[in-house]
Amino acid sequence: MSLPRVLADLPVSQTVLDLLGGLVELVPWDAAPGRVDAVYTYGHPPVGAELMDRFPDLKVISNFGVGVDHIDVRAAAERRIPVGNTPGILDGATADLAFALLLAAGRRVVEGDRYARGPAFTHYDPSFMLGREVHGSTIGIFGMGRIGRQVAKRANGFGMKVLYHNRNRSDEAEIVLGARYAPKDELLATADHIVLTLPLTPDTRGFIGAAELALMKPTATLVNVARGAVVDKDSLADALAARRLFAAALDVTDPEPLPRDHPLLTLDNVVITPHLGSATEETRRRMAELSVQNLFAGLSGKPLMFSVT
Repeated sequence: MSLPRVLADLPVSQTVLDLLGGLVELVPWDAAPGRVDAVYTYGHPPVGAELMDRFPDLKVISNFGVGVDHIDVRAAAERRIPVGNTPGILDGATADLAFALLLAAGRRVVEGDRYARGPAFTHYDPSFMLGREVHGSTIGIFGMGRIGRQVAKRANGFGMKVLYHNRNRSDEAEIVLGARYAPKDELLATADHIVLTLPLTPDTRGFIGAAELALMKPTATLVNVARGAVVDKDSLADALAARRLFAAALDVTDPEPLPRDHPLLTLDNVVITPHLGSATEETRRRMAELSVQNLFAGLSGKPLMFSVT
């Protein structure tokens, strides 16, 4: 009996290969139409209706990660193909990175590192390269889901006032974490540090554009650990270049990576990391385990550990 054939955007990690244990045949993404039993998305390739129709035998789509904006979930549901993801296991790691970026941008860590390594650093100047304080300041969180609540928890440790804006109010955020709900414009105008953790949907695409950036304090920092398309990158570059915004820190961009000549890459008041939100050995191992469990469950016709509706 032949092995289940799984379409995947190769290469996948050795951890994933070990967990698959030779129990499936991995098929490259550009495979010709034919029998394919499942799709495994590792690096967020687009999965639309056309691909699903090209492989009509699909039993499951398993995603390595939480966000599924690259998968047409509605088209999958119409074809009765379950879509699996990996929620709840990368929240802490992503919140850690959000705070690392917040501190790096506010305290000019990356800029300072470059300067300290270069020939211009010949003496200590107490008035040089002043940043913005994080402790005791006001943080505004857009998207008070699992990751947003983890960010708020860390903000409490820094004695920060926590504002949040979300589609629905969160009792946990308000009662347990002491966060205060604020309308979008109020949060933008009030917060010293704004962190984006909201999902990418048609409503949140371009959520932060020129109008929103204009409302922010010129001393504020913007941190994006959500999806790149939540922010209008060109408007952000304009605001940073004109110093209408103190700094930004981006773990995600649109596209990913940015074109090598994009203005954001030339600015000294922006920190950019290559989508490292969940990039710890521990978290990526758990993501691999859960995504492979989802894959095998779907291939066996069983309910997924986690599925997207």
